[in-house]
Amino acid sequence: MLKGGVALAVLGVLFLAAGILLGLAVAQGGLQSLPGLSAPETPRPAFAGLERAVSAVLDSADATGGVTLAELGGPSPQTWSYNGDEQFVAASTYKLALLMEEAQNVASGRWHGMDSLCYEDDDWEDGFFTDYQDGVCMSRSQLDQRVGLDSDNTAAHILVRYDGGTDALNAYAKSHGASESAFYDPNTTTAADLARLLSDEAGGRAGGRAAQQYLYPMLTHTVYEDGIPAGVPHGTTVVHKIGVLGSQVNDAALVPRGPRGGYVLAICTQGPGGDAGWRVLADISRDVWQFEASR
Repeated sequence: MLKGGVALAVLGVLFLAAGILLGLAVAQGGLQSLPGLSAPETPRPAFAGLERAVSAVLDSADATGGVTLAELGGPSPQTWSYNGDEQFVAASTYKLALLMEEAQNVASGRWHGMDSLCYEDDDWEDGFFTDYQDGVCMSRSQLDQRVGLDSDNTAAHILVRYDGGTDALNAYAKSHGASESAFYDPNTTTAADLARLLSDEAGGRAGGRAAQQYLYPMLTHTVYEDGIPAGVPHGTTVVHKIGVLGSQVNDAALVPRGPRGGYVLAICTQGPGGDAGWRVLADISRDVWQFEASR
């Protein structure tokens, strides 16, 4: 009943191997011992140029946006926000918290990648895959990969239901710094909250290296690479989760090896949407990379 089940099982093995390599690379970059994201602070003079650049990108696109940058490495790592606490529709960025919870619980042995989770009619939402029907069950790892790589909606709904629903998801997110978000229902968030989630995960406080080895391959080289990944040099690893709904375009990313060390960048925008919306994110990402290179 599982279309492509054998292929997905093989992919699971490959992703585990890739996760080990990526997790080791990140750990070697020193992210395991990094501090978490503190509350957004008043920009220092050093951030004034970055703020002007971000504001210009948003103004030129007739967009509003929230941006948070959390430096994880280099001398005197800092946190900077532009409208970081402004509320936006989360869209599929709620899946970042969902997949972090999945990875942490699989890493701890509470849940298992081979757990069988079954589809129900109420789980359906238009998305990347259309092979759901009554009686179809998939492994947890297969659903996780669909959510991470393809941002599939129905797979995410199955996981949320099995994992305890909206309240459980938000309790988990809050425990890792997302104090101003209401994920899944009504599904709102802030750039600062998304950055806090990724900073906590990168710092090893959401399951450590084992969770990173499970999670990072699902959020690397995804179907959606036109946002933050498009603004960094070719070949740069970007672990990220996007969210798109109409004119809302969001992306939250960990860049393990930036010009002066790792950093987290979260961007939420309300504006032109479509290709123009992705360009806004890519342009802001490029400005941040250039800023980091000049530090």
